[in-house]
Amino acid sequence: MAHTYGPIFMFKLGSKRHVVINTPELAKVVVRDQDEVFSNRDQHIAALGLTYGGQDIAFSNNNPNWRKLRKIFVREMLSNKNLKASSFFRRDEVRKTVKNVFNRIGTAVKVHEIAISTATNVLTRTIWENTSNKGVKTTNLGAEMDIVTSNVVKIFGRVNLADFFPSIARFDLQGVERDMKIQVNKLDKLFTTIIEDRIKSNFKRSQDEVGSEGNKDFLQMLLDNKDEKDGTSLSMIQMKALLLDVMVAGIETTATTVEWAMASIMYDQNIMKKVQEELVEVVGLDNMVEESHLSKLKYLDATIKETLRMYPVLPFLLPRSPSKSCIVGGYTIPKGCSIFLNIWSIHRDPRYWDNPLEFNPTRFLVDKWDYRGNNLAYFPFGSGRRLCAGIPLAEKMLMFILASLLHSFNWSLPMDEERDLTQIFGIALKKRKPLIAIPSQRLSDVKLYM
Repeated sequence: MAHTYGPIFMFKLGSKRHVVINTPELAKVVVRDQDEVFSNRDQHIAALGLTYGGQDIAFSNNNPNWRKLRKIFVREMLSNKNLKASSFFRRDEVRKTVKNVFNRIGTAVKVHEIAISTATNVLTRTIWENTSNKGVKTTNLGAEMDIVTSNVVKIFGRVNLADFFPSIARFDLQGVERDMKIQVNKLDKLFTTIIEDRIKSNFKRSQDEVGSEGNKDFLQMLLDNKDEKDGTSLSMIQMKALLLDVMVAGIETTATTVEWAMASIMYDQNIMKKVQEELVEVVGLDNMVEESHLSKLKYLDATIKETLRMYPVLPFLLPRSPSKSCIVGGYTIPKGCSIFLNIWSIHRDPRYWDNPLEFNPTRFLVDKWDYRGNNLAYFPFGSGRRLCAGIPLAEKMLMFILASLLHSFNWSLPMDEERDLTQIFGIALKKRKPLIAIPSQRLSDVKLYM
């Protein structure tokens, strides 16, 4: 449609107008020139059901509460200091993954399942547990998150007529609101139990003990802000909505990108060879990957960037909605319509990319692109006010998981497995056929896998 109708087009579904932006030039108008006007979300029913009515970062409109939540999230969880403090959790969980895969050498494994389990375990420990507080039980939460995350993505992908005909929304004819509430209620009970247990645990200790802990987990940081009087206090609902954001978005996007990257690398032996040669040079065959190695893995970084160019997890990002009528590309954009930034099309447009349908990581070695949306020919994590707040953690997790899997093992396809990169479009860009691969031992010292 972008190729047929040009840089901007509008279509109507029910009583709802949808505007699609297909070029960097017009995307710039939305995310920079008129960023404040376009900084609200198009809050569809599934999103509101997931986020306690838009009380989170991802789906909240641009308001003081959203700015407060984003500030706390970026300042507390994703500061350089706290990312460094939580590196032990990432290292420990990735090592466990390597050990688990080693125990399955020679058998077919689903790469997405490996990635989603690793991402879940990393995030649950980052949020709920630190080195000075081992009392939180995360086993049930991790298992539940795997199931709930998958169900949430499926519900998001369902077309809901009530979003296009608001007059029938109260009937919930397709059960979208009902099904989402079922998933959220499961997590809400877990979150409530864990938060209340932590509050009770803190109460039994003196405030000096709680405040003097060196490496607080994310939950403790949120609780420290719960009763602040300086405008940063958080309600219980806001805390749980923020935790939902981190878990649901962080797990699924990481696992999906790992699967696309592994498929793209495995389907091109030249790329696989370059990635593994770099790992040998930087890490060595007598060592395991550490986070200190990641900044030196330039070709792997370029491969991940190329993966997100061709297979952006959110091909249209999350839809925006203008707070007032305005002009984009010479057209009047009415207040309250849905705005889609078609990054799938922009990332594959030959006007901005040489041989855009070719998977070529080298292009990101020549031109130094980043994830901050500074060049709007490439912005897989968005740009402007609604830029994804979780980029620093996402980048570390993607690099660490992929580097460890590719350094520790050689990977091959089962004999009857075909190379398949076809996609399923929805709110997330999923691989139509799950990647199944067979790992084999790559490092000579078996003790490295233990």
